[in-house]
Amino acid sequence: MYDPVQLRTFLTVAQTLSFTQAAGRLGVRQSTVSQHVRRLEEATGRPLFFRDTHSVELTEDGEALLGFARTILEAHERAAAFFTGTRLRGRLRFGASEDFVLTRLPEVLEGFRHEHPEVDLELSVELSGVLHERLDAGRLDLVLAKRRGPGDERGRLVWRDRMVWIGAEGLRVDPERPVPLIAFPPPGITRARALEVLEREGRAWRIACTSGSLSGLIAAASAGLGVMAHTRGLIPPGLVRVGGLPELGPVEFALLQGGRPTPASEALAAAVLSGGDRLSRPA
Repeated sequence: MYDPVQLRTFLTVAQTLSFTQAAGRLGVRQSTVSQHVRRLEEATGRPLFFRDTHSVELTEDGEALLGFARTILEAHERAAAFFTGTRLRGRLRFGASEDFVLTRLPEVLEGFRHEHPEVDLELSVELSGVLHERLDAGRLDLVLAKRRGPGDERGRLVWRDRMVWIGAEGLRVDPERPVPLIAFPPPGITRARALEVLEREGRAWRIACTSGSLSGLIAAASAGLGVMAHTRGLIPPGLVRVGGLPELGPVEFALLQGGRPTPASEALAAAVLSGGDRLSRPA
C-alpha cells in the first residue's frame, strides 16, 4: 500500500517544506516529487500537505503519517543491512549544534550505533559557528548545524524552519527601552541574526544573559530576564513566542562533510536525513 520510495519523498518534503528542495536533495525532478506525494495521498485518501505558491505545511494527517513512514523505512533499512552483511568500522567525529540538545537526536544516534556497533563514534555538541570552524580545520568529519545565512548552500539540507523571538509567558518588551537579549556567545549564528535584525530596524538592545549552553539560556528565559531568538519548531516547554519585535527570517539546518566521505560518515548522514522529522521538534 505504501511505497518506500514515495514515503522517503514524503519525509524529505516534510523536512524541507519545499517540493523544489526535496527534489534537489533526492536527485529527481520536482514533478516526480509531486507525483510521489499525490500517489501517497491517493493511497491514504487524505491530503498530506497544505500547499500554495508561497508555502508548504503538513496537514494533521501528514503529521500522523510521519511516524508510520519512518517505521516502515527503518524496517526496510534493517532488512537491507542484515542481508548485505556489511559491517562498518573506523572512527567518526560527528558534531551537532546545541539546537538539538532537547530533540530526539539521541534516538537517531542510538539507532546508528545499534546498526554499526564497530564504528567509534565521537560526538561534539557546540554552537553552529564553532562547528563550522572545526569542520573547516579538519577536526570533525560530519556536522549537523545551522547554515550561516542567506546564500550559504553548503552541505545537504536537513530541514528548514523560521526563527522567532521567545520568552517567559506574560513577558512584554517595552518599545521605549533596549531589548533585553538572552543569547549564545560569539560566534553563535542565532546571536548574529538577532543583533543584525535589531540594528537594521534601529532597535536598541542590551545583553541580559550569555550562556554557551541551551539549558542556561532556557533557564534565563524562564526567569523572565529577556527574550531569545530560537527556531520556531524547537520552542522549549514553558516558553512562548514574544511579539512586537522584528522578523528574524528563515533558518536552515544542513549536514556538512569534512574532507572525503567515508562509508561510516555516509551511513550516519543517511540516518540523520531519514530521521530529520525527529530533529524538527522537541523530544
